[in-house]
Amino acid sequence: MQELCVWPDGSFRTGRPLLNAVGLGCERNQRRLFNDVSFGLAAGDMLRIIGPNGSGKSSLLRLLCGLARPAEGHVELFGEALAGQPGALASRLLWIGHAPGVKALLTVEENLSWLAALHGRDAIVAVERAIVAVGLRGFEDTRCHALSAGQQRRVALARLYLPGAPMLWLLDEPFAALDRAGTAQLEAHLAMHCERGGTVVLTTHHELTRRTQAYAVLDLGQYAT
Repeated sequence: MQELCVWPDGSFRTGRPLLNAVGLGCERNQRRLFNDVSFGLAAGDMLRIIGPNGSGKSSLLRLLCGLARPAEGHVELFGEALAGQPGALASRLLWIGHAPGVKALLTVEENLSWLAALHGRDAIVAVERAIVAVGLRGFEDTRCHALSAGQQRRVALARLYLPGAPMLWLLDEPFAALDRAGTAQLEAHLAMHCERGGTVVLTTHHELTRRTQAYAVLDLGQYAT
């Protein structure tokens, strides 16, 4: 029997929920940002989170990946409470924050080799392919502090091209600082990931031109206190 996933618009979809948000409330600096946010996402789903500045978009992503605790409600990942599986999160989801999150004094190749090694991957082959995929061939030995903001973003996004990446991707403003070609490439890659059974949750002010069939939008402005 298939389970029902509640989407932000109140509709239902069939499919086993991979990620569940149940009645989430969030506070920051003693101010309530949103209340009673609930949704379920299955394999192949893409959820875009929108809302005005300060509505809690980044905060919601941090709740979904376990970097912060909700004021109310809870998050479930693969049917289990997120709070009860901290040791497994690195292998179950991939989080890329608004900041590039790269080590400035390391080269492009060193940054990605370190990330690949954390997951026991064949670092040499995997990193070479990821660098090519994000258009940074020729910059392998460049220290990241010498890269442009857009190039640093590409280094961060190269994690999405490493083999064996988790199926759940949580991305905070992934299109920030990317040029038109980089934006188009990332849109295509996110859509392909969902078509292969992956799940994507992202915040972005960018209007997606390439969407998966299972696509929904969550407007946090509707949940403000």
